Amino acid sequence: MKGLLKTNLETQRIDKWLWAARFFKTRALAQQAVDAGHVKWNAERVKPAKGVRVGDRLAIQIGNATWQIQIAALSEQRSAAPIARTLYDEDPASAEARTAQALLRRSVIEPAMARSGRPTKRDRRQLVRWRES
Repeated sequence: MKGLLKTNLETQRIDKWLWAARFFKTRALAQQAVDAGHVKWNAERVKPAKGVRVGDRLAIQIGNATWQIQIAALSEQRSAAPIARTLYDEDPASAEARTAQALLRRSVIEPAMARSGRPTKRDRRQLVRWRES
């Protein structure tokens, strides 16, 4: 049946698991993140070939977001996002922190979006009207 996970694995490479769980788009990106120290296994820095098991805890840093998860299942293949989501259990505090960060990012005005610098054509017309009055 399509979409089912293979669960007969005891261990799996951490980079392959990160790819299968859809944290990274390619295995190469997963390897680079592990090498750079953005992925910690049981609070330790590891290499991409490190074997992970069900129950291991991972801290994954992607951009500004940090995921604190526990591995729930292993899979050799990458599948749909709802199925991949069953491979791990996220810590509730981690989920709350990521949600708060996302809300903060949405509320902050980007400097490029703020009106600063050169006035627009509309602004210039308003200045001309103000000076003439």
